[in-house]
Amino acid sequence: MSRLASAALAAAITLGLGSGAASAATEIEMFFPVPVEGKLAKEMKSLMDRFNAEHPEIKATAVYTGSYDETNIKTRAAIKAGQPPAAVIMSANFVLEYQINGEIQPLDPMVVADGQTPDAFMNRFWPALHGNARFADKIWAAPFHNSTPLLYFNADHFKEVGLDPANPPKTWAEWVDAAKKLTVRDGDSIKRYGLMLPGNYDYLGWVMTALTMSNGGLYYNPAFGGEVYYDTPSMLGALTLVGDMAHKHKVMPDGVTDGKAVSTAFFAGQASMVVLSTGSLSFIRQNMKGNYGVAFVPRNLRNAVAIGGASLIMPKGLSDERRQASWTLIKWLTSPEISGHWSRFTGYFAPNKGAYDLPEMKSFIAENPDAKVALDQLQYAQSWFATYNTVAVRKALEDEVQAVIAGKKKPAEALKAAQAKADEIMRPYVEQTALSLPN
Repeated sequence: MSRLASAALAAAITLGLGSGAASAATEIEMFFPVPVEGKLAKEMKSLMDRFNAEHPEIKATAVYTGSYDETNIKTRAAIKAGQPPAAVIMSANFVLEYQINGEIQPLDPMVVADGQTPDAFMNRFWPALHGNARFADKIWAAPFHNSTPLLYFNADHFKEVGLDPANPPKTWAEWVDAAKKLTVRDGDSIKRYGLMLPGNYDYLGWVMTALTMSNGGLYYNPAFGGEVYYDTPSMLGALTLVGDMAHKHKVMPDGVTDGKAVSTAFFAGQASMVVLSTGSLSFIRQNMKGNYGVAFVPRNLRNAVAIGGASLIMPKGLSDERRQASWTLIKWLTSPEISGHWSRFTGYFAPNKGAYDLPEMKSFIAENPDAKVALDQLQYAQSWFATYNTVAVRKALEDEVQAVIAGKKKPAEALKAAQAKADEIMRPYVEQTALSLPN
């Protein structure tokens, strides 16, 4: 009897362990591009706690990975090390490069397994977002939080100089005129700039994209990752405008000002107009002491901007369990409810169109009409700059734009140098694709 009892006990323990193992939560990590500190990180942790409570079979953890560029570096390193995260909130303009390198998997099989068509899945998102998510006949990303650049202005400063805050500048000519009126000089020194633009890497390339597009340009070939259009009339006009603002009109600083310094100057009343992301809207709403307004980026030939922000991607190399858990998380984060919640918290617009049909989102827009400006501008938005080796190709231009702002180069020579450098960087990909011809 003692042996039988021992055997029964051992069997019971074995069955118990097996049951526990079978029901153990699938652990996944999601790379999230913000520093550890800050409200965004805390809110994302709250979302992860909520997701885990609603999905006890999964334990998802957000790993804070710094800027978009830093997240890109860390993701690529994790993939190469054979330890990819299950999901990454990746800058939307890096998705193409991951597809080119074969480092991510398409989402189509999971969409179809859920009983949807790829078209139906993508139609949940604003059309302007499709180009950075669906290409090469597959869906490679699900838009998570997105943005457009916006013109923010100090409404009190406008009234002070006789400008109408209800009628902000719509054209480049009106923009320059307003910046001149808003700039406050004390002899040779400037006490208040009429305009500030972020000049740091990544932000600067995005702003130049907007200005080039609003000048009729394309900036890059959205159908082929090996072509950029730096040395063109549309880009030359855009860069000349920026250079003139700094040196001819002297209404913006002639050095590189990063995005945080631009925000700080705006809050301090040292800059009357700034171009920043709609992702900055909640921050500005909470910290601006005076009255402010939000408007489209001014145009020369047309209204046009590039989308910004990030999408969720799924690296290759995941087990079946982690892949399914990742897909469950991606669907949840991009649902109308969570998309709307994140939009209201951050200032990014919700990529899922259904979010704006929810009562809480309708109430929020009614109470915060400034949040509608980015949505209105979406009808003019296009895909974000994306090429082979995106960061280096982007930096080839940004280095030259910074040189123009600093007064070290003229726009025409800067763009010739940027084009030559970008072409050199993309040459290996071009030779393997567009210049790979049959014998």
